[in-house]
Amino acid sequence: MKNNNLLKEHLRKLEEMLLRPDIRTSVNELRNILADNYFEIGSSGKILYKDGIPPGGIGIVNMQLSEFEIHPLSDKIVLATYRIFNKETQQYTLRSSIWKYMENRWQLVFHQGTKTNF
Repeated sequence: MKNNNLLKEHLRKLEEMLLRPDIRTSVNELRNILADNYFEIGSSGKILYKDGIPPGGIGIVNMQLSEFEIHPLSDKIVLATYRIFNKETQQYTLRSSIWKYMENRWQLVFHQGTKTNF
């Protein structure tokens, strides 16, 4: 992780891809980004595992990402934190993701969303 700015931009693009309808509705695209042991604790409190992704994907959202930061945990593991604004529900959530570099690419291992009032 010699160049944190390039890594930060790359991981932000991956996070933003996960908000796009064409990615969210494609199980193949999702499986390419998510690590085999991926799991998520959603802002709803529901837990989702990679092997539990429905055939139609994870649904379309209208969300805006902001305040993206990375926190390297090792040379191959990064914690990403950011804020999401859901334009449909007018709800903010704080997000955290753990990305791991394996098989020659960054893969999402864990994600959590927490509702907030600001």
